Amino acid sequence: MMRAISKGWSGFAAALILAGGSMTAPRAYAQVDEDQLGAWYMAFWGASIGDNGWGVQGDFQNRNWDTGGDLEQWLLRSGVTYRPEGSNTLYTFGYANIRTGAFGDSDASFREDRVYQEALISQKPAPWLSLRHRFRFEQRWVDGQDFRTRVRYALFADIPLNGRTGGKGAVYLALYNELFLNSTRDIGDGRRVDVYDRNRTYAALGYGLSDRYKTQFGYMYQHSEGVEKGQLQLSLHASF
Repeated sequence: MMRAISKGWSGFAAALILAGGSMTAPRAYAQVDEDQLGAWYMAFWGASIGDNGWGVQGDFQNRNWDTGGDLEQWLLRSGVTYRPEGSNTLYTFGYANIRTGAFGDSDASFREDRVYQEALISQKPAPWLSLRHRFRFEQRWVDGQDFRTRVRYALFADIPLNGRTGGKGAVYLALYNELFLNSTRDIGDGRRVDVYDRNRTYAALGYGLSDRYKTQFGYMYQHSEGVEKGQLQLSLHASF
């Protein structure tokens, strides 16, 4: 079901936005076993600095082609945040360092440095539904490629399952869909990428460990130009 939803959304987005754009760069993931279940282990945190709207946030992600041991990516990301007084929008300016590994026995890998700006808009259209819209613009320096940029839009939804909207003991359904679009297509040496980069669809069960900590366990299906693959996701979320 997740595969069908993700394929349908990404196919619609590609048709609407790209109108059949082509990919002339080599397919980086041609040898990936798309039926092998992957696993991503993640920790997210955020903290306020005083009462002036400023804060910091970050995340660490260990992404694997399998359930552990065959590294797909290490990702370290952090940023400075600001929420204007009375606003439901959180702004972030941040940096990420990513190391991407090849599928299988190969030890080959490449590095990416990334700067990003984002706006996260929170909404609560109903007592049982919390929504967040995230708009992110990335500037990317990838080994062996020219400078690149990318835009991302994600829609997150949290639905309480036991009547609690947060805090210790809260059980909830966490959903998201995220679309990635390349805003720079020329990547050097005559290579070009499509505007459409990838789409992710996610569903998980969340549990509140305390007022500051919660965890999620679920499944994410990713469709990209090079590979379509599903992975388990286990995450810890902390706020201070």
